Amino acid sequence: MVRGKTQMRRIENATSRQVTFSKRRNGLLKKAFELSVLCDAEVALIIFSPRGKLCEFASSSMEETIERYRNHSKEVQTDNSSSVEDAQWQHLKHETASMAKKIEDLEIAKRKLLGEGLGSSTIDELQELEQQLERSVSIIRARKMQVYNEQIEELKAKERFLASQNAMLVSKCLVLQTNGKLDEQRAMLQITECVESSDVETDLFIGLPEKRMNKERQK
Repeated sequence: MVRGKTQMRRIENATSRQVTFSKRRNGLLKKAFELSVLCDAEVALIIFSPRGKLCEFASSSMEETIERYRNHSKEVQTDNSSSVEDAQWQHLKHETASMAKKIEDLEIAKRKLLGEGLGSSTIDELQELEQQLERSVSIIRARKMQVYNEQIEELKAKERFLASQNAMLVSKCLVLQTNGKLDEQRAMLQITECVESSDVETDLFIGLPEKRMNKERQK
């Protein structure tokens, strides 16, 4: 019967956790010392307890080992960066070649649409090209009719606007003419009234009253 592996998890009891930490820390330090002696390896071990206490072991110098580690990390990062740059460069070269091929294909298709370079075309390619041109002509004609209809609608709108403006001008002219006739009639009426009311004699007479009376009788 095969037993399942026990899942490792944090020890909840603080005392048990501290005892386990002390035992395993000592075991880990012992293993690090044995590894450095038996295999002539440069070993550096740093441990912080749950309370922040430092425990460390170094087979030679801790500072030198840490500096060696830093230099090694920089070299690894440089190598990784170089690998990444090489991969990116290769990807860009592939993309450039692919774009150049697409541009070439588009240039060939453009020349064929203009009726050039058809000598190597098969009958199927020529039929496909003919159908494509027919579709293009159909689209162009539809667009042309749409533009015509839009222009016609614009002209009709201008016509309606000009007609309304013309109607307004005609109305204003009629009003002005009517006002002019009324003013003319009022002037003639005033002249007539002035003529009819001018019955006062304006002749100048010099002499005796008897002569004036005789003159009025003679009239």
